[in-house]
Amino acid sequence: MATTTAAQQRAQTKAEYDAFLAVCPSHKLLERISGKWVALILTALGSGPDCGGDPRPMRYSELSRLLAGVSQKMLTQTLRALERDGLISRTVTPTVPVTVTYELTDLGLSMYGLVRGLKLWAQTHMDDVLAHRASYDETTA
Repeated sequence: MATTTAAQQRAQTKAEYDAFLAVCPSHKLLERISGKWVALILTALGSGPDCGGDPRPMRYSELSRLLAGVSQKMLTQTLRALERDGLISRTVTPTVPVTVTYELTDLGLSMYGLVRGLKLWAQTHMDDVLAHRASYDETTA
């Protein structure tokens, strides 16, 4: 068995996880986490709709009300995918009716800051983007 240097190991790891390659697992992960519902769910669990609170568990119905336009199917699929990836945890409390809550895991919290920044950037720069769109549409029409 051949030994490898630290530099060789870093090069091998970099080659293994190259998100520009369609077959790379990190490519698939970026595809998953770049969805709008993922960003909004992580932001909601991280601090609520105003991005001003602390991370807290939320019930499915609370998330559903908060995320305007999400279908029940899409919310369920997205929550399951996030749980599978280890970004959120699902807790079932045996009450009548059963209470199910979702919250960010440590891994999810590590991603929350990035997603929160994207959400805030989109909100802050929406007027600029709309102006550029209008200008572009005028010149290409």
